[in-house]
Amino acid sequence: MSAPATANAALPRRIIKETQRLLSEPAPGISASPSEENLRYFNVMILGPSQSPYEGGVFKLELFLPEEYPMAAPKVSQLNSWLHYGRGSLFMMLIKDALAGSHSPCLWIVVAVR
Repeated sequence: MSAPATANAALPRRIIKETQRLLSEPAPGISASPSEENLRYFNVMILGPSQSPYEGGVFKLELFLPEEYPMAAPKVSQLNSWLHYGRGSLFMMLIKDALAGSHSPCLWIVVAVR
């Protein structure tokens, strides 16, 4: 995890530990890695589950940990332009509601990604 010293300087120890855990314990079908420019941003890729309408699909998301994290839930943005999932789409509402509704400061990034 190489990043500019300025991006790491103000990063809380909890985020560093959670990032290490996320990288060492990847979830099946999901990859997540921190951005080198800002370690609060994660590039997430979810593979469509087999035997589902989404099989073969690759869904790209960006997960952001706000300054208030862990008291505030991570923010999620969809990056696949071809999916046409905008702010009000059912897909994005489900993801954001799931994170906001079930968020607790005792949860780790690994839980948000899974």
